Formats: sequence, structure tokens, C-alpha cells
Amino acid sequence: MDGVVTDTAQLHAQCWKEVLDALLHSLADETGQPFRPFTIDDYSRYVDGRPRYDGAAAFLAARQVSLEGGDPSDPPGLRTVCGLGNLKALRFEDALAAQGVAPFESTIALIRRLRSRGVQTALISSSRHVSTIVASVGIADLFDVVVDGNDAATLGLPGKPDPAIFLAAARALGVDPCRAVVVEDALAGVEAGHRGGFSMVVGVNRKGRAKVFRDHGADVVVDDLADVELGDTEPSEPQ
Repeated sequence: MDGVVTDTAQLHAQCWKEVLDALLHSLADETGQPFRPFTIDDYSRYVDGRPRYDGAAAFLAARQVSLEGGDPSDPPGLRTVCGLGNLKALRFEDALAAQGVAPFESTIALIRRLRSRGVQTALISSSRHVSTIVASVGIADLFDVVVDGNDAATLGLPGKPDPAIFLAAARALGVDPCRAVVVEDALAGVEAGHRGGFSMVVGVNRKGRAKVFRDHGADVVVDDLADVELGDTEPSEPQ
């Protein structure tokens, strides 16, 4: 969803930066070490596409910051991995309400063309805000299946780059992965699609990372889904 269907990846990155920079400032003051801010490269490498606690833990490990994992019930801002993740979720909800959401029109157009040919579509996201975003944009009718962070938690699915969430969506569609295509803009998602044995992984290169996408398993890289052309053959039944 974020970064492929809706223009919300930047909002996630902005909220993570606010939360993690505050922590890094505090740690720098306590230790006397230089402050190194959270960057867009950090977001792409460690956070983008992952469940929020996994992303926070991966970034902190990369910076050699040791925090307790905590519990999902931790209050937002508590100095635990879960506390940081919960604070980010709160910031994102506020930003979402204040700024709204815009879909990528080229993505919406491609989905409509696919569906007109009988191709089933699933929306997959590690986010727990999918229902709010989909409702606000008015695109619920574009997907036969939605698998989000709430579903992953209920089913006990590991987060990307594990392919579990994609495989769950394929099962719900009744489609073998070798007959399905994954479209992703996050490195963790591209790797998950590759590891899941899907017929093709399309990387949407909104951040100038075509080579990195290919290194993580993308079969095709496009700057925008408007660049995707569909063949002339139409399936005789939904795929």
C-alpha cells in the first residue's frame, strides 16, 4: 500500500524521523557521543515495509543501541522498542488526520485495467492503518483480498522480508504464487516477493534505487506503474 498504491511512505518516514531523532538526541546527550540523525537511507534499509516493531529493532541494532523489546501495551514514548513503535503509530495517526492521503493515480489506473481483464488483486501491507487509509481514499472496491499488519499479528505471520504475508494473500485469492506478481517499493518487500517464489517481482523505483532493487530480487524495475504495459492476451478466467 504505502508507496505503491498511496503516497504515504513519506509520511511514515517523517514520523519515524521525529521519533528516532528524539531518542538519538537524548542518547547523545547522555553519552557525550555525536548526534547522528535518522536518514532516508536508514528508513529504506531498516524500516520501510517492515512491521513497526521489527523496523525499530533493526534500526537500533544497526546503530548498536540496546533497548528492551517491551510489550505492545507499552505507552507511546516509553524507552522500549514497542514504546517507540507505539509513539510512531500515534504520530502517524495525527499526521494522517492533518494531511490526508493521496493515491498514485497511475497505480489505480493499472489496477482497474487488470481487474477489467479478470485479474484478481490483493492489497498487502505491514501497516495497521490500512482500513483507515483505504476508506479515506475510496479504493476498497479495487481489492479482492486485504492482508495487513493486524491480520499478520492475528495469524502470527513474520514480517517482511519473510514472504509470509504475500503467501497468505495468494492463498486467500486461491492463486499459486507462480501465477502471481508482487509489486513493491520497499527493499524488504522486494526481497519477500523474491523469496516467496512469485512469478515476477516489480520494483517501483521512487527513490532512485534501481540497482539495489535488482540486487534484492526485483525482476523488473519501473519509475512509475504508468510504465507497465499489459499484453493483448486476456485470461479466460480470473487468475
